Amino acid sequence: HSLVFLGIAAGVMVAGFAAQNRQVAGGGLVESHVHVIPIYLSVTVMNWLLFYFAWRGIRARGGNVGSLVGGSWGSAREVLRDLGIAVLFWGAFAAAAWGLQGLLGQGREKSVDILLPQAVLEVVAWIATAVSAGFCEEFVFRGYVQRQALALSQRTWVAILLQGLVFGAMHAYQGWRAVATISLLGMMFGGLAAWRKTLRIGMVAHGWQDIWAGWLSHVLTG
Repeated sequence: HSLVFLGIAAGVMVAGFAAQNRQVAGGGLVESHVHVIPIYLSVTVMNWLLFYFAWRGIRARGGNVGSLVGGSWGSAREVLRDLGIAVLFWGAFAAAAWGLQGLLGQGREKSVDILLPQAVLEVVAWIATAVSAGFCEEFVFRGYVQRQALALSQRTWVAILLQGLVFGAMHAYQGWRAVATISLLGMMFGGLAAWRKTLRIGMVAHGWQDIWAGWLSHVLTG
């Protein structure tokens, strides 16, 4: 099951690099902004298919969604505590991303900005995509992949490293600099999951980061 998942990840990586290197008019990943909602929907469907694949593997071994996520909130105090940790983590996450992007500098990778939402319906679709990504990607990478890597290596740091590299590779459509940055950030999410023994905080921070980076930050900065 894990080998099949790695095969899927390799296929997504190859397709991403192909998209990044194909001939496109202009400097964007696609030629025009039209048809972005179907792209959002396809990403959402892919994330839920990955979730389903991971869930099937977990269920075959007697596990379930709740055990992998780390249980549910038991009180309002726990919710507020985890939201506070998510806010602090997001601040550290944003600082690390900014620092690494500054270190790597600007390249000639095709920009994904042309895919970002503009109209109201696109914003709604983007938010739905971001929320799905926050839940599904944390479940798949910090849950399924990290636990599989831990079972194989018996070392937490190795598991965190490996899932981060796989996570970054599956964003190859953004170019190698983005792969390096996202791999590091994936490792930060992995460390958070290992520390807190839950995926809930990472799911909240991940979903918020995608909403912020893809839409809200552009609105606030004009």
